[in-house]
Amino acid sequence: MAHLKQHEIDAVLIGGVGFRPEENGFKDREVTTPYGTVRAKRGTISHNGRELELAIIGRHANNDSARGEHLPPHRLNYRANVWAAKALGAMRVIATNSVGTMGNHQPGSFLVAEDFIDLTHSRVNTFFNEETLHVDMTQPYCPEVRECLTNALERNDLEAQRGVYVCTEGPRFETAAEIQMFRSFGDVVGMTGLPEVVLAKELGLCYASLCIITNKACGLAGKKLTADEVLDMLDEKQEILHTIILDAVSCLPEKRNCDCQYATFGATIN
Repeated sequence: MAHLKQHEIDAVLIGGVGFRPEENGFKDREVTTPYGTVRAKRGTISHNGRELELAIIGRHANNDSARGEHLPPHRLNYRANVWAAKALGAMRVIATNSVGTMGNHQPGSFLVAEDFIDLTHSRVNTFFNEETLHVDMTQPYCPEVRECLTNALERNDLEAQRGVYVCTEGPRFETAAEIQMFRSFGDVVGMTGLPEVVLAKELGLCYASLCIITNKACGLAGKKLTADEVLDMLDEKQEILHTIILDAVSCLPEKRNCDCQYATFGATIN
């Protein structure tokens, strides 16, 4: 596996569908990875008395094409995006994911993922195809970044919900029968959280997911679920989403005190 030189920045944001962050003063960057070229933006934002050095990667961008095609979840180049996040200088990654709720969460609310169930089946889910590496996933999402997201939600008078993220293959929505099964072991359902969190763990990154609950999962609202419904909710929540993320980045300690950076220690079988 190639060595990545790390230049510290505060965080890389991997934005999901409909995520449109403030980018004034940000400069375009092309990051060459072993898995393809990733287009990103890097810049500085003043927030809460701090100058935050950030980079932004659009998860659904077709990074190898000038057409700007929007790629569906099962075709995303997850390895290129996560590799680029570290190459840009990240120790920490905050991802946004739009999800459907399988519980009593209200559409328009937020949830910080604390564990996951992976039901994907066609995605390349490791950087270590030539090695046997069993990365520890006891805490797949960084506890420090999760705490900062939780604090940011509370600071903005929002409920700090936590739960288990169930990731399906897509691109179709789930059936009502599938949701009834999934809700016995998960809280929200989406299509983009995996293998992103696993790949971040393999690179020793601190990774957390801020889930935007856009809708009731299929079969729970008594009506047809549409992509327009998801996008409309994302549009409505853009401003507060940006505030939560910046508040969270502002509270991150300068030095990492979690174990994310040691995730691969003792994981290789020679």
